[in-house]
Amino acid sequence: MTMVQTEVSEKLLDEPMYTVAEASRLVGISDARVCRWLRGYSYEYRDARRRQRPVIHPASGAETSFASFLDLVDLLFVKGFLDYGISLQRVRKALDEAACILGTEHFARQSFFTDGRDIYLQVKKEGDAILQLLSGGQWVIHDVITELAQQIVFDATSELARRWYPRGRDGHIVLDPLVSFGRPSIVGTGVATSNVFDFFVAEGRKVRPVCRWFDLTQRQVDAAVSFEERLAA
Repeated sequence: MTMVQTEVSEKLLDEPMYTVAEASRLVGISDARVCRWLRGYSYEYRDARRRQRPVIHPASGAETSFASFLDLVDLLFVKGFLDYGISLQRVRKALDEAACILGTEHFARQSFFTDGRDIYLQVKKEGDAILQLLSGGQWVIHDVITELAQQIVFDATSELARRWYPRGRDGHIVLDPLVSFGRPSIVGTGVATSNVFDFFVAEGRKVRPVCRWFDLTQRQVDAAVSFEERLAA
């Protein structure tokens, strides 16, 4: 996993900036799941009203209608675990243990995924849920981690997720809290993919005018358009 050499404060990375609808489209889960995982929810059980805590731990400790960049990456990891077949209950317990034993509120931390053997040694006496995700110091869910590692770049100092490349490092699209207010943008340009797509539609779906207007290559425009079309699907 690559590290970024520029230090970015955890406060900025945890600044709420994505609506529930935006987080839902970007991560690929329903609005309802985003709300439950971020805010928690209430339910009836044996004539009593009970409260289920959020899965994601916001840095502020407050439940909010918006997701931060770190929340977004945490949602991505949780979805990956569930897609792999791990229950939400196990994921929730593992993250709770990580917060207590390892001192991290986020799955989106480099050491949590690269130092499997060290973490195994740290938690083997106190951890249970985390150990269920580890085997002999290696991640049982190695395939999930390997795939996500191609998309996430971590900050060199904080070790927190710093950028997300939803189509991989060579896919032209990045989410960076310091660029375009965290919206998906074209790598190295600061041009939001939504702006490219809107102009593309306004120009009758012609690529050349978009290239000229934004000073982009055809590959960059094609990447932005296909990305936005996938989000809208």
